[in-house]
Amino acid sequence: MVRFYGKASGKVDDKGRVVLPAIFRDAMVRGGNEDMTLIIKKNVQQQCLDVFAYEEWVNRSDKVLEGIDPELNTEDADFWTKYNDGVYSLVPDGKLGRLNIPSELLESAGITKEVVFGGVGYKLQIWASETREKDLLSDEKFKSTASRLSAKK
Repeated sequence: MVRFYGKASGKVDDKGRVVLPAIFRDAMVRGGNEDMTLIIKKNVQQQCLDVFAYEEWVNRSDKVLEGIDPELNTEDADFWTKYNDGVYSLVPDGKLGRLNIPSELLESAGITKEVVFGGVGYKLQIWASETREKDLLSDEKFKSTASRLSAKK
Protein backbone atom coordinates (compact mmCIF):
# COMPACT_ATOMS: atom_id res chain seq x y z
CA MET A 1 0.00 0.00 0.00
CA VAL A 2 1.43 3.34 -1.03
CA ARG A 3 1.18 6.32 1.29
CA PHE A 4 2.33 9.78 0.23
CA TYR A 5 3.62 12.22 2.86
CA GLY A 6 5.64 15.40 2.59
CA LYS A 7 5.90 18.36 0.28
CA ALA A 8 8.14 19.10 -2.71
CA SER A 9 8.39 21.62 -5.52
CA GLY A 10 8.66 21.02 -9.23
CA LYS A 11 8.26 22.52 -12.67
CA VAL A 12 6.11 21.63 -15.66
CA ASP A 13 8.00 21.51 -18.95
CA ASP A 14 6.65 22.68 -22.32
CA LYS A 15 5.23 19.21 -23.04
CA GLY A 16 3.16 19.11 -19.83
CA ARG A 17 5.57 16.77 -18.06
CA VAL A 18 6.59 17.08 -14.46
CA VAL A 19 9.21 15.03 -12.64
CA LEU A 20 7.77 13.10 -9.72
CA PRO A 21 9.95 14.13 -6.75
CA ALA A 22 12.21 11.47 -5.23
CA ILE A 23 10.34 11.54 -1.92
CA PHE A 24 7.20 10.28 -3.69
CA ARG A 25 9.01 7.86 -6.02
CA ASP A 26 10.57 6.38 -2.86
CA ALA A 27 7.09 6.01 -1.34
CA MET A 28 6.05 4.02 -4.40
CA VAL A 29 9.09 1.75 -4.03
CA ARG A 30 8.41 1.25 -0.30
CA GLY A 31 4.82 0.38 -1.18
CA GLY A 32 6.13 -2.27 -3.59
CA ASN A 33 4.97 -0.43 -6.69
CA GLU A 34 7.86 1.40 -8.29
CA ASP A 35 6.47 0.79 -11.80
CA MET A 36 2.88 1.39 -10.80
CA THR A 37 0.06 2.86 -12.75
CA LEU A 38 -1.19 6.12 -11.29
CA ILE A 39 -4.59 7.73 -11.73
CA ILE A 40 -4.74 11.51 -12.05
CA LYS A 41 -7.83 13.70 -11.96
CA LYS A 42 -9.02 17.15 -10.99
CA ASN A 43 -9.79 17.40 -7.29
CA VAL A 44 -13.52 17.68 -6.60
CA GLN A 45 -13.19 20.16 -3.70
CA GLN A 46 -9.98 22.13 -4.33
CA GLN A 47 -8.18 23.68 -7.31
CA CYS A 48 -5.50 21.01 -7.63
CA LEU A 49 -4.89 17.62 -9.19
CA ASP A 50 -5.16 14.34 -7.31
CA VAL A 51 -2.82 11.44 -8.00
CA PHE A 52 -3.77 8.00 -6.70
CA ALA A 53 -2.10 4.62 -6.85
CA TYR A 54 -4.33 2.59 -9.18
CA GLU A 55 -5.50 0.25 -6.41
CA GLU A 56 -6.40 3.17 -4.14
CA TRP A 57 -8.43 4.78 -6.93
CA VAL A 58 -10.33 1.54 -7.57
CA ASN A 59 -11.11 1.15 -3.85
CA ARG A 60 -12.31 4.73 -3.48
CA SER A 61 -14.36 4.61 -6.69
CA ASP A 62 -15.98 1.37 -5.60
CA LYS A 63 -17.04 3.03 -2.32
CA VAL A 64 -18.64 5.89 -4.24
CA LEU A 65 -20.34 3.45 -6.61
CA GLU A 66 -21.80 1.46 -3.68
CA GLY A 67 -23.99 4.43 -2.79
CA ILE A 68 -25.40 5.10 -6.25
CA ASP A 69 -27.07 3.26 -9.15
CA PRO A 70 -25.97 4.79 -12.46
CA GLU A 71 -27.71 2.04 -14.43
CA LEU A 72 -31.21 2.85 -13.17
CA ASN A 73 -31.09 6.41 -11.82
CA THR A 74 -30.52 9.30 -14.22
CA GLU A 75 -29.15 11.66 -11.58
CA ASP A 76 -26.71 8.97 -10.38
CA ALA A 77 -25.71 8.28 -13.99
CA ASP A 78 -24.99 11.98 -14.58
CA PHE A 79 -22.97 12.17 -11.35
CA TRP A 80 -20.97 9.03 -12.17
CA THR A 81 -20.17 10.31 -15.66
CA LYS A 82 -18.97 13.66 -14.27
CA TYR A 83 -17.06 11.93 -11.45
CA ASN A 84 -15.08 9.93 -14.02
CA ASP A 85 -14.69 12.78 -16.51
CA GLY A 86 -11.06 13.76 -16.90
CA VAL A 87 -9.67 10.70 -15.11
CA TYR A 88 -6.41 9.59 -16.71
CA SER A 89 -4.10 6.66 -16.20
CA LEU A 90 -0.37 7.50 -16.07
CA VAL A 91 2.81 5.50 -15.69
CA PRO A 92 5.88 7.49 -14.60
CA ASP A 93 8.54 7.20 -17.31
CA GLY A 94 11.99 5.73 -16.74
CA LYS A 95 14.46 6.75 -14.08
CA LEU A 96 13.25 10.34 -13.86
CA GLY A 97 9.68 9.36 -13.07
CA ARG A 98 8.18 12.03 -15.30
CA LEU A 99 4.41 12.29 -15.47
CA ASN A 100 2.90 13.48 -18.74
CA ILE A 101 -0.13 15.41 -17.47
CA PRO A 102 -2.91 16.15 -19.97
CA SER A 103 -3.22 19.85 -20.77
CA GLU A 104 -6.92 19.94 -19.80
CA LEU A 105 -5.97 18.90 -16.26
CA LEU A 106 -3.15 21.42 -16.01
CA GLU A 107 -5.52 24.17 -17.15
CA SER A 108 -8.29 23.10 -14.75
CA ALA A 109 -5.90 23.46 -11.81
CA GLY A 110 -4.35 26.71 -13.07
CA ILE A 111 -0.95 25.06 -13.40
CA THR A 112 1.49 26.70 -15.78
CA LYS A 113 5.08 26.26 -14.58
CA GLU A 114 5.77 26.06 -10.84
CA VAL A 115 4.03 23.29 -8.89
CA VAL A 116 3.91 22.03 -5.33
CA PHE A 117 3.38 18.35 -4.60
CA GLY A 118 1.68 17.60 -1.31
CA GLY A 119 1.31 14.11 0.09
CA VAL A 120 -1.90 13.64 2.06
CA GLY A 121 -1.54 9.95 2.82
CA TYR A 122 -3.81 8.06 0.45
CA LYS A 123 -3.13 10.43 -2.46
CA LEU A 124 -0.73 13.00 -3.80
CA GLN A 125 -1.90 16.49 -4.74
CA ILE A 126 -0.34 18.71 -7.39
CA TRP A 127 -0.98 22.42 -7.00
CA ALA A 128 -0.01 25.57 -8.85
CA SER A 129 2.47 27.10 -6.39
CA GLU A 130 0.54 30.33 -5.97
CA THR A 131 -2.80 28.55 -5.48
CA ARG A 132 -1.76 26.13 -2.74
CA GLU A 133 -0.67 28.73 -0.22
CA LYS A 134 -3.80 30.84 -0.55
CA ASP A 135 -6.17 27.83 -0.50
CA LEU A 136 -4.79 26.03 2.55
CA LEU A 137 -6.65 26.42 5.83
CA SER A 138 -5.42 29.23 8.00
CA ASP A 139 -3.77 28.16 11.26
CA GLU A 140 -6.81 29.43 13.16
CA LYS A 141 -9.29 27.48 11.01
CA PHE A 142 -7.06 24.38 11.27
CA LYS A 143 -7.09 24.58 15.09
CA SER A 144 -10.85 25.12 15.13
CA THR A 145 -11.46 22.13 12.85
CA ALA A 146 -9.06 19.96 14.87
CA SER A 147 -11.01 20.84 18.02
CA ARG A 148 -14.33 20.04 16.38
CA LEU A 149 -13.07 16.71 15.05
CA SER A 150 -11.50 15.69 18.37
CA ALA A 151 -14.81 16.38 20.13
CA LYS A 152 -16.47 13.70 17.99
CA LYS A 153 -14.39 10.93 19.56
